[in-house]
Amino acid sequence: MTAVRTIDETRAYARPDSISAKLWERAQHVLPGGNSRTTVYMAPRPIYASHGEGSWIVDVDGDRRLDLLNNYTSLIHGHPHAAVTEPATRRLARGASFPLPTPEEIDLAALIAERVASIDHVRFTNSGSEAVMMAIKAARGFTGRPKIAKFEGAYHGSYDWAEVSLGSGPDAWGPADAPASIAYCTGTPRSVLEDVVVLPFNRTELAVARIEREAKSLAAVLLDPMPNRAGLIPARPEFLRAMREVTAAHGICLIFDEVISFRLGYHGAQGLFDIRPDLTSLGKIIGGGFPVGAVGGRAEVMAVFDPRGGKPLVPHGGTFNANPVTMAAGLAAMHLLDEKAFDRLDEVGGKLRSGMAACFERAGLGAVTGMGSLFRLHPAPRSFVDYRSAAPSKDEAARLERIHRQLIDHGILVSPTGLGCLSTAVGEAEVEYFLEVLNACLREGDSAD
Repeated sequence: MTAVRTIDETRAYARPDSISAKLWERAQHVLPGGNSRTTVYMAPRPIYASHGEGSWIVDVDGDRRLDLLNNYTSLIHGHPHAAVTEPATRRLARGASFPLPTPEEIDLAALIAERVASIDHVRFTNSGSEAVMMAIKAARGFTGRPKIAKFEGAYHGSYDWAEVSLGSGPDAWGPADAPASIAYCTGTPRSVLEDVVVLPFNRTELAVARIEREAKSLAAVLLDPMPNRAGLIPARPEFLRAMREVTAAHGICLIFDEVISFRLGYHGAQGLFDIRPDLTSLGKIIGGGFPVGAVGGRAEVMAVFDPRGGKPLVPHGGTFNANPVTMAAGLAAMHLLDEKAFDRLDEVGGKLRSGMAACFERAGLGAVTGMGSLFRLHPAPRSFVDYRSAAPSKDEAARLERIHRQLIDHGILVSPTGLGCLSTAVGEAEVEYFLEVLNACLREGDSAD
């Protein structure tokens, strides 16, 4: 395995004459802020990717970095995997899209329904954001109720109602038993905030009490079993059981957002926790690296989309929904992701998190959360229960920013928020390399602190 590299060996992008610098200059003339994805912006300029090789990314200036982000968890088999790209290429050669359905969408829907006990029927979209949006609309159409409830700090994509109280801070988040509905984007209509009830994550009694107070107007409770932006903290089993029980008692649709957490197990996170929601939003890994989303659920609820006999309760179209190239790639990727693959991801992920925890314990600078192939590093040595306990202070946020930049400059890619994930291309050698780099970065951070 490659030795830990010095900053000079992995910082070509930062040179004023680098290819990344030239691309950044061009980008600012045609993209707002030179950017199409807020999540990939980085000062003073982003690193532009050239190509991928298994678990590694090569940038346009020739530097290689271990990819522990995998396009924000969507690449479960790394870059590019022949068993995924070949069927996608074959399908592309026969036509990229049509004003007709194709057999591939039936095949991928059948695989999802076979793996997930709560899913009878599936509708495809082009992103996880769209999948969450359609799940919320389906719940409203099924129940006839206007409001939804979601958990404080949880990210569910770029739909106004799903964004409420994402990233709120102590100065505005309100009491623990009734978190405030805070706008994420400037200009969010007040009516949106009035129709979203915010709940405390992993606080069973408080969450149940608030759901019961609002039950008559609630169409859905939207829940990520391990919400990344809220700290990547696994839900407590008793908390999930209580959410299932209270929603069922009041005729409220329970929506699981498994856009990320579906990579936790062969049957998704809901299989691990043994909970059956009414609706599930999916994305990322089910597309084999192509744009994708899906909403699935029990037949009675999914019937709101049924166009047979006239206008459905919830019309749903989309020019590229169930695109056959995506469907072919997704089907191949999911077939590769069998139970043995999950067992190996769990094993390697466990070793990585244990090693990270040991690094942080020695340095006294942080902690790690996550399960399966997912991990998140935190810039503070404490335990976490919910969004509020995981929210970093100003000093902790600065420490995380420093660690993130050090990892990049030593050849490791994770999210600026500390999120990371494994692909099946990562083995013990890559884990060992990452831990060596993390140790080196924490030693540097210790001297800086």
